[in-house]
Amino acid sequence: MKNDLAKVLISQEEIQKRVSELGAQISADYVEKEPILVCILKGASIFYADLCRAIPIPMNMDFMAVSSYGNRTKSSGEVEIRKDLSGPIDGRHVIIVEDIVDSGFTLSYLSRVLSNRGAASVRICTLLDKPERRAPGITIKADYFGFTIGNEFVVGYGLDYAEKYRNLPFIGVLKPEIYENN
Repeated sequence: MKNDLAKVLISQEEIQKRVSELGAQISADYVEKEPILVCILKGASIFYADLCRAIPIPMNMDFMAVSSYGNRTKSSGEVEIRKDLSGPIDGRHVIIVEDIVDSGFTLSYLSRVLSNRGAASVRICTLLDKPERRAPGITIKADYFGFTIGNEFVVGYGLDYAEKYRNLPFIGVLKPEIYENN
């Protein structure tokens, strides 16, 4: 798998340090609020597990599976909820935990949906933010983010290409010849 990478963009050590910092920041912001952290499957799962362990305050966990990409490298712009929350969120503070903010379609959609379900607040925590890839008219911004990256195709630490590379312990840049002809 490493032969498919152009370079390591963010090391395992850098990720772990930043995840600890995010956990501390969220803990300070949500003292006595018992937030619900919603993991967006599958990509955010590794980041989510590490982030939850870095938050020492009471919190709840839930999961959603959504798709706007399929096996493509660009979003279709249409978001499909494949697995919904396990319970109501009325009056609760929700933090959506995502692997990457790219086009912004998915998080814009989910923020609206969860707000409309009666959440007291909806905030976004993402490992990676790729602002130059936002779709026109999408103004979504993460409240908590690990790293801002450029317009490179990244994999590892939960992020995939065609369901591969999620298990890499770092963020790497995939060589274009791996995905351009698919």
